[in-house]
Amino acid sequence: MSLDRDWDSIRPDRNYSAANTGMGILRITLLFGSAAVALALIATPFLDSRMRSQSGRADFAGGLDRMSTGSIGRRDTYTLRRSVLQPLPSSVCVIRDNGKRSGDC
Repeated sequence: MSLDRDWDSIRPDRNYSAANTGMGILRITLLFGSAAVALALIATPFLDSRMRSQSGRADFAGGLDRMSTGSIGRRDTYTLRRSVLQPLPSSVCVIRDNGKRSGDC
């Protein structure tokens, strides 16, 4: 018993509670979380400006598919077909609802 009292006289703060450990973990989490938020706020505009300068180049547009879609009235139904096997990339085959084909079929 006297050994315990001697140790307490040398180091009286030896009993740590779970609350102190939890607060340490919370402080570390807040430190790294705030660092991540700061990095995201700084890096986002920088990366956005770099992507805009790359997308403005002429050779970048060759990799984009500029196909657009739309709708038509119910009276006239048709199907548009494009194929990589057609002689020209801009060739379009139009197939009407009665089976009549027009264009580059």
